[in-house]
Amino acid sequence: MDFDFAIILVLLTGIAGAIWLVDILFFAKARQAESPSESEEKLNASEAAMETPVAVEYAKSFFPVLLLVLIVRSFLVEPFQIPSQSMLPTLEVGDFILVNKYEYGLRVPVLGYKFFEIGEPERGDIMVFKNPEDNMTNYIKRVVGVPGDVVRYTNKELYINGERVQEKLLAALPAGAPRELIFEEVLGSHTHRIIKRNDRNVMGEGEWIIPEGEYFMMGDNRDRSKDSRFIGLVPDENIVGRAFAIWMHWEKLLSLPSFSRVGTLD
Repeated sequence: MDFDFAIILVLLTGIAGAIWLVDILFFAKARQAESPSESEEKLNASEAAMETPVAVEYAKSFFPVLLLVLIVRSFLVEPFQIPSQSMLPTLEVGDFILVNKYEYGLRVPVLGYKFFEIGEPERGDIMVFKNPEDNMTNYIKRVVGVPGDVVRYTNKELYINGERVQEKLLAALPAGAPRELIFEEVLGSHTHRIIKRNDRNVMGEGEWIIPEGEYFMMGDNRDRSKDSRFIGLVPDENIVGRAFAIWMHWEKLLSLPSFSRVGTLD
């Protein structure tokens, strides 16, 4: 999830709005004063419209549309595509998801500064955030640790505040010589599936104390996820929003989109 359209959208909206505003303040009245009076009827409506610079016409046409898209994407809902396997089996490569942008509070576009408090991430939520290593790349993982928690990951087992997270083995695949184990895990009010490799190679072991304003994130594909075990805790200002639904699946450009995975997320 590397491409961030927000910066481009903000720039385009700002440029279009600025062109329109400057024309209104400094040039529109001058053009009207130079135009013939209605009584002379030397110019019809189409000829008069041609006097307006092309850049201003485009700005007037696109600014309302760009502003509407900016408001919806910044404060209501934003779409994303899943590019990696880190959230298998919950999310597959090619899933198109919708992210709630207001549930965790309203934020200034691009900057991420929260100016209106609404709610906070809860354990088990699937959250999109900016990678704290570069503060630009969009990542999607599951909230495992919230402020005040002590998270420990050892021997492929997850502990929160000293208690082992509840999980139940669902399947060992492939049958006969399993390489992956699928578990049902319970985090807070969320029940979901996770994947672990059937080996003893444990990566990202450690213990983390979660301070105020930061979160510990993990992928559901536990042995194939670059998450807080490796990139560190996620600060509140890096939060993008909560993923709540799959609306389409389109894995390859030359393949047909599928709607078989449409539904809400847990």
